[in-house]
Amino acid sequence: MRSDWTTLPESVTAGIAERVGGTFDVVPAPGGDHAEIASTVTGPAGQVFVKAASGELSVRSLRYELAATRTIDRHPPAVLWHFESDGWLVVGTEHLAGPHPDLSPGSPDLDLFLATLTALQETPAPGKTWFTPAARLGFTHPAMDGETLIHSDLNPANLIVTPFGLRIVDWAWATKAAAWVELALLVPWLIGSGHSVEQAEQWLTQLPAWTEADRQVLDGFASRNATKWAAKSRQSTETWVHDIAVWTGEWADHRASSV
Repeated sequence: MRSDWTTLPESVTAGIAERVGGTFDVVPAPGGDHAEIASTVTGPAGQVFVKAASGELSVRSLRYELAATRTIDRHPPAVLWHFESDGWLVVGTEHLAGPHPDLSPGSPDLDLFLATLTALQETPAPGKTWFTPAARLGFTHPAMDGETLIHSDLNPANLIVTPFGLRIVDWAWATKAAAWVELALLVPWLIGSGHSVEQAEQWLTQLPAWTEADRQVLDGFASRNATKWAAKSRQSTETWVHDIAVWTGEWADHRASSV
C-alpha cells in the first residue's frame, strides 16, 4: 500500500536530496502498490523515478526489481543509484516519459511490442533471486519451470513508448520460468485491449514459445488462472480485479470448449 512522503525518515529524504542535487519536488505515481513510495522526483540534477520500501514483501519485490534492471540492458529503466537507511531500501531509476502503447487489434504499437517480447523471450534468469511460478501465481505445473526471466505483468500500464523504443517498468514480480508463461499471462491483457480470444492466441503464434507449448498444459493454466481470479473478484471491489476475472474466464471457457 502506498504511503505519503512524510513517513520517510529524515535520513532517507536527506540521502535522496544528496543524489538529486539538493532540494526537490515530488509527484506521486498514479498507480501501482508494490513499493510504499513511488514518485517522480525533480531536483537540480533533473528527474529521477524513486521507489522506497520498508515492509518485508515490498522490500523483497524492490530487490527483485533492482536485480532485473541490472540483468536486462535495454527494456527496464536504468538504475541510477540505490541505498539503504533506517530500514528503508531506496532506488532511483531513469525517469521514463511517454504514452502507454495501444495493444488493440491492428495497432502499429503491436509491432513494437512484438519486438520487445521477442527479445525478452531470450533473456535468461541468472541465479535464484526471483519468484518461482508457484510463488508468483499461486499454482504451478512442471512445465512452468524454466530458465527465462519473465516480467509476469505486461499490462499496458507497465509499458511506455519512448523515442528509443518500448520500455518496461515495474519489475517487482520478476519470475524465473518457462518462456511461454509470460505469453499465457499476456492473453487476458490482449483480450482487455480489444482482441477476441482467437485473435489473442493467433497473435501469440508469432512467438516460438507459444507454438511449442503443450496444448493440455495451456488448457490447465487457463483454467487455474481463471479460478484464481474468480476467487479474487469475489473478495474485491477493485474494478481491475473484476476485469481480469472476466478476461481470464473468457480464455478458460474458450480453451475448454476447444477440447
